[in-house]
Amino acid sequence: MEERPITDWLPLTKKEVEKRGWDELDVILISGDAYVDHPSFGTAVIGRIMESEGLKVGIVAQPNWQDDLRDFKKLGKPKYFFGVTAGCMDSMVNHYTANRRLRSNDSYTPGGEAGFRPDYATTVYSNILKEIYPDVPVLIGGIEASLRRVTHYDYWADKLFPSVLVDSKADVLVYGMGEQPLREIIRGVKSGIPLTELTNINQVAFLQPKEAALPVVDSWETVELSSHEDCLVDKIKYAANFKIVEVESNKWQANRIIQQVGDQTLVINPPFKTMDEVEMDRSFDLPYTRLPHPKYRKRGPIPAFEMIKFSVNMHRGCFGGCSFCTISAHQGKFIASRSEKSIMKEVDQITKSPDFKGYISDLGGPSANMYKMRGKDESICARCSSPSCIHPVICSNLDTSHKPLTEIYKKVDAHPGIKKAFVGSGVRYDLLVDDFNKNNSDMNHDEYMEQLITRHVSGRLKVAPEHTSDATLRVMRKPSFKYFRKFKEKYDAISAKHGLKQPLIPYFISSHPGCEEVDMANLAAETKDLGFHLEQVQDFTPTPMTVAEVIYYTGVHPYTLQPIYTAKTKEEKQNQNKYFFWYKAEFKDWIRNRLTKLQRPDLAQRLLGFRNRNQKY
Repeated sequence: MEERPITDWLPLTKKEVEKRGWDELDVILISGDAYVDHPSFGTAVIGRIMESEGLKVGIVAQPNWQDDLRDFKKLGKPKYFFGVTAGCMDSMVNHYTANRRLRSNDSYTPGGEAGFRPDYATTVYSNILKEIYPDVPVLIGGIEASLRRVTHYDYWADKLFPSVLVDSKADVLVYGMGEQPLREIIRGVKSGIPLTELTNINQVAFLQPKEAALPVVDSWETVELSSHEDCLVDKIKYAANFKIVEVESNKWQANRIIQQVGDQTLVINPPFKTMDEVEMDRSFDLPYTRLPHPKYRKRGPIPAFEMIKFSVNMHRGCFGGCSFCTISAHQGKFIASRSEKSIMKEVDQITKSPDFKGYISDLGGPSANMYKMRGKDESICARCSSPSCIHPVICSNLDTSHKPLTEIYKKVDAHPGIKKAFVGSGVRYDLLVDDFNKNNSDMNHDEYMEQLITRHVSGRLKVAPEHTSDATLRVMRKPSFKYFRKFKEKYDAISAKHGLKQPLIPYFISSHPGCEEVDMANLAAETKDLGFHLEQVQDFTPTPMTVAEVIYYTGVHPYTLQPIYTAKTKEEKQNQNKYFFWYKAEFKDWIRNRLTKLQRPDLAQRLLGFRNRNQKY
């Protein structure tokens, strides 16, 4: 690891605080992740923003919550507040598989070791702080708090939970990407306003007594959800709530949301408008060391850092609105892009790393190819409340030009310190299929594909059709599988033209709402016909604040309130998952017997062929 002064990192110990000449911290951050000082890790971003606003910040990373709680006391009591995050993942997703089995590793811990954070980490950490320091405000944020900000279904407990503010006893919650509300909060507390009184800032949530008047903000309208107690007894009301939350989360100018929870009112202020280029650059250009804290040196590498240390995140947000995905719920529907200058500055920084060998692992984002995409006429976007810009069709107002992205690829390619720059993020292939995307007026999509395939594929390219059944894909808010076939034809033609053998790696999901067992058999047969032996597959996990989670729990679609089938038992889910692996000997008899029972011998024939006396399959 590069040798540099310990004061280049935000302090993790009392000794490091003293080395900076500080006798008190303004804010102490508690995180479920190890501290990696890199813009891909939320705790580092939050800490560096606070530092840039003149605050003295310390971090307690992965504190022990099972001993005498000394980790929570080691940096003392902050002047303004504690900030709490479970980390870059919801702690329950981090801990458990779709079958609710405990995972054996944790990518955000040195050595990949599991067991360094509790279940429901936000709640556990916040409660400990409230017990030790009852007079110090607690601010919670990060993806776990963000996606649990209202009444939500928890798959692992198999029940509805109220807003995480209730169980955590925290004072304020910041949802979504926190830079904008955080800067406002810091200015407020520095001016002498207590954290608990900063109730008119966008993108925060808090609880107040039921009888108290709502804070007055002239430009905000207020919409009320069904109460938590009503949701507990009426699944339809819970489903209807979700539609309101998703619509408001995706609006250009949203309404304030309130919900009654016991004798309190949950208040969720509207989000900020999506960060512009200047704000994005300001966040990414902070003085990160881009390295894990030196204290982890002897404990082994941090897998999540090793995966991204030579990658560049160029934008945030996703306008796909996939029903199983939390990206738009947390990062927003509208794309926030960095400037070319900021991106190239980061490329320069990467090339100066002592162990950099000339290969960038990813030039990407949540979806690799949404950089700089936005509405052509933003006044139309301002009136829109659709959760997706590309489902069921691509909006005619969406500028899907890949030209800015292609130009960045070329500039990175031309950098003297770069041998190859790969695209490791998943490519949204439907944007590149002209039959689906009618917004390709100057054929720049073809230029992008040529550049991508010939210069930026590291052996294979990731894409995510997710399913082959049109009925299931409609529930997923994904395009028909026929468009994947068209993309594959185009991809194969360009690869053949240049003599390249770089297979497509498609991602698929089993047991998603709307998927029957026969749909999985069809998926297996269709992908077999295309020459795939599937590897990148997963069983559906209902995560908070997604359409698919609501369907799984309630049995109805939150927009139509019509019933939708979902595999729920362990046996149903395992049965669907087995079809991915039709080519494995141990599943062949089972698949043939199942398809016979389902009266689909035609699918058994497609997958396994006919039996005869001398040949089993």
